Amino acid sequence: MLQKTAFMKTVMTILIMLFATTFIFWGCSKRSMEQGAQGGATGAVVGAVGGLVTGLVFGGDAAESAARGAVYGGATGATAGAISGAVADSNEKKARQTAELKALRKKLGDNAYQGLEALVECKHDIAQGFGRTAAKSGNADYALAGLWVQLLAYADSNDMDSAHKLYPDLIDKDKNISSDSQAEAETQNALKELKEIRKKYKLPQTCG
Repeated sequence: MLQKTAFMKTVMTILIMLFATTFIFWGCSKRSMEQGAQGGATGAVVGAVGGLVTGLVFGGDAAESAARGAVYGGATGATAGAISGAVADSNEKKARQTAELKALRKKLGDNAYQGLEALVECKHDIAQGFGRTAAKSGNADYALAGLWVQLLAYADSNDMDSAHKLYPDLIDKDKNISSDSQAEAETQNALKELKEIRKKYKLPQTCG
């Protein structure tokens, strides 16, 4: 009888340990999946906004800008969706996301890219700081990207007076813009696209 009681206690102890281990593992896995999905979604937005800015810097119509956004933002969104699928497939998409965002960073420059990250998160002052640094770059493309980051940050925070002060610099740096009115129109169109991107990824369209 004593042996049977001891045996049952041992079995119960093992079962409790197994349950506790499973619960801890499930909790960690769920948290990792949630963090992975959040990171993937943020990367997708940065990629999409980066596509918008490359359109502003390198030219092209709205359709071409959207296509660029799909290239840089598409794989990141897919990564978030693949987290619950096969691990190998998810890792492959994550690697593709990393490569595409790295290409975007190289195209726009480190400071403009970091400014985009801050802009997506409504950190306008930080975005302005990176944008100003990028605008001083000796690389003309990086400088123009930084100027657009500044303009978008001002427009997104409803500080159009400050945005207007940058129009002469924009006209000087962007061969496709020749007047204040054109600069204003392009800035408003870009702001509209930024809000549409946020809406697409289920984020607030305006910063509170």
